[in-house]
Amino acid sequence: MAVKFRDYYEVLGVTRDASQDEIRKAFRKLARTHHPDVAKDKANAEEKFKEINEAYEVLGDEEKRKKYDQLGRNWQQGGDFGHGGGGGGYEFWQTGGGEEEGGSYHFEGTGFSDFFENFFGSRRSHGGFTSRGASARSNTPRKGRDIESEILVSLDEVMNGSERRLAIQPAQGSTGEKQSVTIRIPRGITEGQMIRAAGLGEPGVAGGTPGDLFLRVHLERHPDFRVDGHDLYYELRLAPWEAVLGATVPVRTPHGTMHIKVPAGAESGTEFRLRGKGLPRGKDGGYGDLFAVAEIVTPTSATEEEALHWKALSETSKFNPR
Repeated sequence: MAVKFRDYYEVLGVTRDASQDEIRKAFRKLARTHHPDVAKDKANAEEKFKEINEAYEVLGDEEKRKKYDQLGRNWQQGGDFGHGGGGGGYEFWQTGGGEEEGGSYHFEGTGFSDFFENFFGSRRSHGGFTSRGASARSNTPRKGRDIESEILVSLDEVMNGSERRLAIQPAQGSTGEKQSVTIRIPRGITEGQMIRAAGLGEPGVAGGTPGDLFLRVHLERHPDFRVDGHDLYYELRLAPWEAVLGATVPVRTPHGTMHIKVPAGAESGTEFRLRGKGLPRGKDGGYGDLFAVAEIVTPTSATEEEALHWKALSETSKFNPR
């Protein structure tokens, strides 16, 4: 299986020496344009948004970015990378060397591209016993190995729950056929949780039960919200005059648009709490909270008339920030 190299720097439109802050800003700008809720091109928005998310998943994480940057000198050719390692290619399967090490798998439908799956995914089986040759040594029923991988989950899926269709393909050189399965993403799932799909691992030995499939959840990055457990953090951008004079401003939440009354004299960093406007907490039926964090945004340019007003203010105001 050949896997085409994916240039994450190109996806985000940043240079290879870009700072983490530049990468974060590039992601947010693109995400706000291509998020399915607001994109003009609805047909292609979802795929584009996933591509942007995947790029930020790698470049926004220092360890993953380091691993990606060390991929090889031929990354600039953007060629195909796959089995065999010849001609500058790379082996992505990480195939196990024996029963103790386990096998590896390729997944489709996790929300990540083939490149991410094969280079960053953990598709290895572990625990239990593999069916390859084991039955010849023992007739004792033994449970098959468990399989692990990652899955990218959107905030909409966290809010409502969903079902996802996956295809699981054993690595080349392994026994077993490609299978298509449906897994359930529970409402209220959180970052790092494992979704267990019983019986979808490797077959058991000598009539033993099959292993299980475990999917580690990665929440899709959202252009407006930062997730902390079941709580959400929202950057509430305020114009200087809104912060000084006070204002009623709209705040987008997963539950619809709400309005916050900002008091006069608000400072950057002030948190406004909207109780119960975060993500569902699962079985108890409740919700986390949403924290709108004020950030005063200074205009980067001004018309001639605006500049005159700013100048007049500077000459009459007694405020000294220092």
